[in-house]
Amino acid sequence: MSEITAPASPSSGFRDRLDRYFHISERNSTLNREIRGGLATFFTMAYIVVLNPLILGGVKDADGQYLGDGTTQNIALIAAATALTAGVLTILMGVVAKVPFALAAGLGLNAFVAFGLAPTMSWEDAMGLIVLEGIVITILVLTGFRTAVFHAIPAQLKTAISVGIGLFIALIGFVDSGFVRKAAGTPLELGIGGSLSSWPIFVFVIGLLITVLLVARKVKGAILLGIVATTVLAILVEAVAKVGPSAGGKNPLGWSLVTPTMPDKIVGVPDLSLFGQFSLFGSFTKISAVLAVMFVFTLLITDFFDTMGTIVGVGGQAGLVDADGTLPRTREILLIDSVAAAAGGAASTSSNTTYIESAAGVGEGARTGLASVVTGILFLLAAFLSPLANVVPYEAAAPALVVVGFLMLTAIRQIDFTDYEIAIPSFLTIVLMPFTYSISNGIGAGFITYVMIKLVKGKAREVHPLLWLVTALFVIYFAMGPIKILFGLT
Repeated sequence: MSEITAPASPSSGFRDRLDRYFHISERNSTLNREIRGGLATFFTMAYIVVLNPLILGGVKDADGQYLGDGTTQNIALIAAATALTAGVLTILMGVVAKVPFALAAGLGLNAFVAFGLAPTMSWEDAMGLIVLEGIVITILVLTGFRTAVFHAIPAQLKTAISVGIGLFIALIGFVDSGFVRKAAGTPLELGIGGSLSSWPIFVFVIGLLITVLLVARKVKGAILLGIVATTVLAILVEAVAKVGPSAGGKNPLGWSLVTPTMPDKIVGVPDLSLFGQFSLFGSFTKISAVLAVMFVFTLLITDFFDTMGTIVGVGGQAGLVDADGTLPRTREILLIDSVAAAAGGAASTSSNTTYIESAAGVGEGARTGLASVVTGILFLLAAFLSPLANVVPYEAAAPALVVVGFLMLTAIRQIDFTDYEIAIPSFLTIVLMPFTYSISNGIGAGFITYVMIKLVKGKAREVHPLLWLVTALFVIYFAMGPIKILFGLT
């Protein structure tokens, strides 16, 4: 009599399909790791749902209007659009590119839009320039140019980019938590007046110790557990000490951005009226065509290389980078990121880009696009549950960034520092990212130095032609100030 085999359960079949589609087992991951990774990435970058509206919503355009066409700030509108756009794009990255990268409105880019573009034109015109930048960069991907540039960069220089990003995000963690601050006598100082004299900093320090100990003991879910534990501690501290918010620096002892208290309201229906409020070529009627093109170029060069650095750094941390520094499905990754730039403009949330905070999920074990799907779903929920998204303060999420920065820094051993031809450009790439608070500045300095060293040593033929072109673009990028003065564009 033949043996009767029990049919596989529906849940088992679903898991198998997820495994095959996202290559979970193939990349030595598990379903639980991907979920944890998606959660960790979300909690380390959920701050953008609050921070983006504060940056974009507090500035009037050339017509005296706030974003959303009004004389009063429209923070809720921008928050809803920010969360929904990030959610859709991050899910798209996970499903199409199948990598654990999350996207949202780009920090730095949104500040440029708010303080560089809006004062010279309407918000609709400014968002139209972002859509134009996204269209141009998408064309560069479809023609293979952006991918070709990506492959033209030496492997060790790509490693330097990864290390530099590690230091950069560690600095972000220290600064966002208030552990490191600007000082009167020195550029930076420890805490307030050289002292760790506030409850929020205390919460950060304890959270960092908790996370470090969990990581050192190789506890599964260490980074996510650290965020959750630190958030609970922050809520308890606020309930007892009544610290309150920093209020834009008026209360230096207060919490940065978010006060960790349980929200009174949990569910809110998002307002989507910001979507579609852009004018593609309106800026060309408000300012000179040359200046409009230069604005687009500035957005493009920053977006282009910030993304490149991010995917190299996070991809390397995830073990997705080959020996020559390439990633699988690079074209798909860059295509989604390019579309995200245009989508951010169309949604009035500024250019959306791949986030270095994705490294938090990778540090938690994420290796596939399923983690991005989890992160994206949480962003979609955040549009409806924004009060809950605001529970985690900077001080609770920042320890994860510091620890992930350390993990990314470990790749520095792959750089040959006895070879000055690559060591000096790598050094400048690494240090200028945190020192100038810009990924693009570090990459540009590294590229220019690498090419110049090869040139003076008579090895110009070793430099890929595309790297020459990119280096020339970076020279223009760094010389943008003098160029504006020369042509009377200031």
